[in-house]
Amino acid sequence: MPELVALALPGGPTFVEALKRTWDRGDAIVPLDPRLPAREADLVMRTLRPTAIVETDGQQRSLDNGLAVEPGDAVVLATSGTTGAPKGVVHTHDGVRASAEATSAALDVNPATDTWLACLPLAHIGGLAVVMRALIMGTGLVVHDGFDADAVTRAAAEGATLTSLVTRALTQVDTKAFRTVLIGGAAPPPDRAPNVIATYGMTETGSGCIYERGPLDGVEIRIDDAAQIHLRAPLLARAYRMLDDDGSTRHADLTDDGGWFPTGDLGHWGDDGLIRVDGRAGDVIVTGGEKVWPARVEPLLAAQPGVGEVALIGRPHPEWGHETVAVIVPAVGAEPDLDQLRDAVKQELPVWYAPRRIELVSELPKTSLGKVRRTQL
Repeated sequence: MPELVALALPGGPTFVEALKRTWDRGDAIVPLDPRLPAREADLVMRTLRPTAIVETDGQQRSLDNGLAVEPGDAVVLATSGTTGAPKGVVHTHDGVRASAEATSAALDVNPATDTWLACLPLAHIGGLAVVMRALIMGTGLVVHDGFDADAVTRAAAEGATLTSLVTRALTQVDTKAFRTVLIGGAAPPPDRAPNVIATYGMTETGSGCIYERGPLDGVEIRIDDAAQIHLRAPLLARAYRMLDDDGSTRHADLTDDGGWFPTGDLGHWGDDGLIRVDGRAGDVIVTGGEKVWPARVEPLLAAQPGVGEVALIGRPHPEWGHETVAVIVPAVGAEPDLDQLRDAVKQELPVWYAPRRIELVSELPKTSLGKVRRTQL
């Protein structure tokens, strides 16, 4: 059976070469996140159970109690999903290729003239997908060990034409230096440059599978009666690899019998026939019997004077069930005005979307990819 090889390597040529060697043998990789504290890293290893590891000396060593992967598996990525407990998302070579081909077709990528820059963490799909699609499609590739604005600027000057960034990086680099920049998230900044493409996807979809609210080739979308988005596509992962109650590792399907994957996100079809992502099902705020999706409100609040960063959450309320609260990092030397924020929201959305209170904080808790950890607010 094929091995599952953990790559405990920084981003760069050594990582790429180790990935290529592993794939050439027919084995699969699991990239490890060097930023994890020891306890969390140990839990990831016990859950995913790689059979071997490659560390900074470049040598591959066997591991005890490892669990092989199925023939055709290419990568297992650790993700916490919505539960916080780590699990692995298993992608096949066929699925990874389907993602690379669909992405390259959508962006009109030319291997003779285009070069991808990978500058996001390689233990996450946003960073690793750049590496995998470049190798599969024969495109030029530059890999950094994490994001550094100056290094990204130099890479563009030296010929990198395509990259993926998190939203907060858009203010730190000149995105126009690239031909195309991909960003993830349900609520991209409305004032982004024309070459910055908003994508929707997750670990299970092998990176973004919807660009500017339209699906890539081969991606089907269905919205159920509860407004949850379901996806069906060749690029979907094969299975979850997870820790069972008895301490063993098991595999679980992520699609139903029809091949549909429930994303856990809520959405609706716009008048233009394109998908609108309202946010995670668990993020929705019910206030006075009305539903509020933070992803629809936050861009409006972020555009107002005095607002540096913002997250909309629900706080328990004895009368309404929850009240909407804007947790704000103020802009330097400014203070946001609640009435002004409410007026801005009410011009675009129903009145119940408008925040009832403001809470000022020095920073918003975030994941390594810049997503706000709402449960910590």
